[in-house]
Amino acid sequence: MPQVSLRDLVAQACSGEHLVSFPTDTVPALGSRPDRADLIFAAKQRDPAKPLILMAATIAELWAYVTGSPAERQLWQQVAERYLPGALTLVLPASDRVPPTMNPTQPTTIGVRVPNHAVAIAILARTGPLATSSANRSGQPALQTMAEIVAAFPRVFTLSPHENEDTTVPNTIAPTTGVPSTVIRWTGNGWDLLRQGAVSFGDEE
Repeated sequence: MPQVSLRDLVAQACSGEHLVSFPTDTVPALGSRPDRADLIFAAKQRDPAKPLILMAATIAELWAYVTGSPAERQLWQQVAERYLPGALTLVLPASDRVPPTMNPTQPTTIGVRVPNHAVAIAILARTGPLATSSANRSGQPALQTMAEIVAAFPRVFTLSPHENEDTTVPNTIAPTTGVPSTVIRWTGNGWDLLRQGAVSFGDEE
């Protein structure tokens, strides 16, 4: 796995030609430009019926990718303000800005999340929203260590452990929790819990 500076990792992600891997507050992620989400599906050997998550540095960057009534958007904003940044993924109606490669078989929805992790935020602030998924082969447990990711994905770009080019990024990458995000889907009338993960999500009205 090529280990590069933050600047070079951002450049590789923005090029659309390569996958990158970076830590988050849950499990390490594979990331690509949204219109090149096919790279993630291919690398993971992932079923196209299993959509990816659109991750960004701020929730404001993600609202353009979803569509809903003013009342719905207000409810979504309230949930986002309470839980994000954090380990909660919101599955919402997708706008026409979402590339079809993000969710090939269910293009009407998109999962969005803002991670609570300084390194992930530093990367996403420079790349803009990225298509993401856990760093593992489909159907296998999420990989937790750099050595595991290197072995499984030797062509994916990741940060050098000695990265110190940008003072906003800690030299020591904080450990992730190892627990995937909780996933909730908006039904039009409320929230449906799709996956219980790191966050305990209560009934939100």
